[in-house]
Amino acid sequence: MVSTPDGQQVRGGPATHEVTNQAPPLAPYDASDDTALLEGLRREGAGWAEEDLRRLGRRAGSVQAQEWADLANRHAPELRTHDRYGNRVDEVEFHPAWHHLMRTAIAEGLAASPWTDDRPGAHVVRTAGGLVWGHTEAGHGCPTSMTYAAVPALRRQPELAKLYEPLLTSREYDPALREPTGKRGLLAGMGMTEKQGGSDVRTNTTTATPTAEPGMYTLRGHKWFTSAPMCDVFLVLAQAPGGLSCLLVPRVLPDGTRNTFRIQRLKDKLGNRSNASCEPEFDGTVAWLVGPEGQGVKTIIEMVNCTRLDCVMMSAALMRKSLVEAGHHARHRSAFGARLVEQPLMRNVLADLALESEAATTLTMRLAGAADRAIRGDEAEAAFRRIATAVGKYWVTKRGPAFTAEALECLGGNGYVEDSGMPRHYREAPLLSIWEGSGNVNALDVLRALRREPGTAEALFGELALARGADARLDAAVARLEAGLSGASQTTARRLVEQMALTLQASLLVRHAPPAIADAFCATRLGGDWGHAFGTLPDSAGLDAIVERALPGEGRRGV
Repeated sequence: MVSTPDGQQVRGGPATHEVTNQAPPLAPYDASDDTALLEGLRREGAGWAEEDLRRLGRRAGSVQAQEWADLANRHAPELRTHDRYGNRVDEVEFHPAWHHLMRTAIAEGLAASPWTDDRPGAHVVRTAGGLVWGHTEAGHGCPTSMTYAAVPALRRQPELAKLYEPLLTSREYDPALREPTGKRGLLAGMGMTEKQGGSDVRTNTTTATPTAEPGMYTLRGHKWFTSAPMCDVFLVLAQAPGGLSCLLVPRVLPDGTRNTFRIQRLKDKLGNRSNASCEPEFDGTVAWLVGPEGQGVKTIIEMVNCTRLDCVMMSAALMRKSLVEAGHHARHRSAFGARLVEQPLMRNVLADLALESEAATTLTMRLAGAADRAIRGDEAEAAFRRIATAVGKYWVTKRGPAFTAEALECLGGNGYVEDSGMPRHYREAPLLSIWEGSGNVNALDVLRALRREPGTAEALFGELALARGADARLDAAVARLEAGLSGASQTTARRLVEQMALTLQASLLVRHAPPAIADAFCATRLGGDWGHAFGTLPDSAGLDAIVERALPGEGRRGV
């Protein structure tokens, strides 16, 4: 009952309808309930972490973690250049949800802690954890990725590594801005690109001037994209007397004073909005040399290998999360007399997406295994990692935007609304192809590896040979790839790298996935029995087997 202005009691307005035929909330669910991921974890020597991964999966799919993800993106970070008295502070403020996400990621070893773990597979576990925790949101994965990648670069300067590595590899999140060695844990950022050159870092104009103290320099210049400004230390590139060099810039100096790190603005980005990216200005900024002068690119190359793998990982995580959302909706929504998941055309779409997702996850785990073994001294795996990571970075991140768009469409108009979370995934997807080298940069990097490091081609074809004879379409694709190497050029680089990626994914699925998965992938991606959009699998594809493998049963949902 409600009161009218004259005090009369009347019954409330009639309900126009009862809400039906809407999917319930997905959360809580188990983000680790992914057969391809768990099989890859065991195959790459990290099965010992499965129980922890499943625990993390239940946490990632919890109502609380999903709310953190939403809040961290709805309340973007804010820049404070000055305090109330006019003092320059250059600080970025985040919503509490961001800190909850960061604290969990670091405690779970998703930053640099694997560098202190001697167990084979430790780096695989981190990648698998990223695939699972990536079901929350991607923005906070940026500082954890850079912190992970900074360690091998920092090791080029042992005295700096001795000082900072124990704190970078800590599992404690300490967001306060103060002198680094007095903190419980550190985060590392990067400042490589400048407005005039972007990926062409050799055109950088930031200068590094030596001081009287050995190894110490002062910087002057302006960086175009630096993530993430709330980190404690940054690896930057600058022109020293001996050429382009890598240097370490702390936000707070050893005496407790603020280093000059003037944040001019935060980037207003398409996606990745929970994470702050900025333009900092250096003016007498104190820095320490990492590696020899003039070898800045060589110093950071291992860092690039790490961050590129994380781009592949996060793209695969976005695909998986989008697929789970689409499948959940299709299982609960009905149209034209049947649930969507039972409609043959929707089932074709879901199966096609499932193939793409499994191929991305399987390749990600293979790359993680190669990285783990390369870090431990396996030269053959290092050669494979060198080329396959660039190939995977090019292709998997390219597939992400089209994949998330199709998954969004599975929800129809509901998917176009912010409350569904799908628009956030869609905006996030293009970043992974741009960050750490766009598609062209990675394609050219593959050509560079083929020409300068012949062992990389041998390693790639050695991997493909493990599936020789198992599928005629795959064998034919490998033969075409071998024939195409001799005429490789910049003009054809994208096509060549695409062929490399598809044959590599197919070979992994032929060896490790069920026949229905491998056959459908080879028939479509290699054999040409496919359209130009998702949902165009042939009648011969085993749609039921593909969908049931990809989408966890409702009875197995986490809590």
